[in-house]
Amino acid sequence: MADPVPVYEKQYHVGLGDVDFQKKLKISALFNFFQDIASLHAEDLGVGIDRLMNGYGVTWVLTRIRVDINRMPHLGEDIIIETWPQLPKRLEFDRDFKVRDSSDNILALAASTWIILDIGTRELKKTEAIPINYPFNPRSRAIDCRLGRFRASGTPEVAYQKVIGYSDIDINEHLNNSKYIDFIMDCFSLEEHGQHGIKTLEISYLNEALPGDRLTLYKDLTASDTGLVYVEGCNQNNIKSFKAQLTIQPRPES
Repeated sequence: MADPVPVYEKQYHVGLGDVDFQKKLKISALFNFFQDIASLHAEDLGVGIDRLMNGYGVTWVLTRIRVDINRMPHLGEDIIIETWPQLPKRLEFDRDFKVRDSSDNILALAASTWIILDIGTRELKKTEAIPINYPFNPRSRAIDCRLGRFRASGTPEVAYQKVIGYSDIDINEHLNNSKYIDFIMDCFSLEEHGQHGIKTLEISYLNEALPGDRLTLYKDLTASDTGLVYVEGCNQNNIKSFKAQLTIQPRPES
C-alpha cells in the first residue's frame, strides 16, 4: 500500500505588510501564504508552475476555497502552515491547508479546489494532461464540505466599483485570487470590521477578471442577523466574476 501523500510544512512570519489596522493578519495575506506554500509543494511534487507552463502550456488556477478561522494571528507572530493534496478528479485537484501557532493550536483550516488552464486558449484541461507522480493514498480532509453550494439570500445591492489594474494582476495575467479578498473586505467600513470578525469565508472564482475590467461589487446583508453575508462581483458585461459567503461574529469587547 502506498504511503500517504507527504505533508508540506513552512513557517511564516506575520510582518507589517501582512496585517490590517487592528494588527491582525489580513485574510488576503493568508491567501498569499496559501498560494505560496501550494506552489512550493507542487514544485516539490514535480508539477510546479514553471514545469507546467514550459512543458505543458498550462497553469494552476484556484477555483474555490473555504477557510474556517479560529483566530487570526497578530503582528510579529510566527505561524506554521501545512498543506497536502487529495486524489485528482477528472477536472479538479483538491488541496487542504492547516494553520498552527507556535503552541500547536489550530488557527485556521482550509479546503480548496484547483484546475489547470491552457495558457494560450484559456480552456480547462483534464487532470491527466499533466504528470502526477505522488502516491495516491489520500489523507483526511481539513474541512468536510462541498464547496460552492451557496447563493444570495436576498437581492444584492451595489457596494462600489473597481477597475482592474497593474497591481491587481498575477503571473497568469488575471486578477490574483488574494486581491478578490481585499475587494470583498472593502465592501465594509472600518467600523464594521472593528465590530465584527470573520469566522468563515468561502469564495468561488467563476470567470477571469482581466486588466481593464470594471468590477461592480454587490453585497447582500439579508441574512446578516444569522451571521451570513454574501458578496459577488460582476464585470462591465454583467458576467459574474466571483461569489463569496462570509460568516461573521461580533468581536469581544475590549
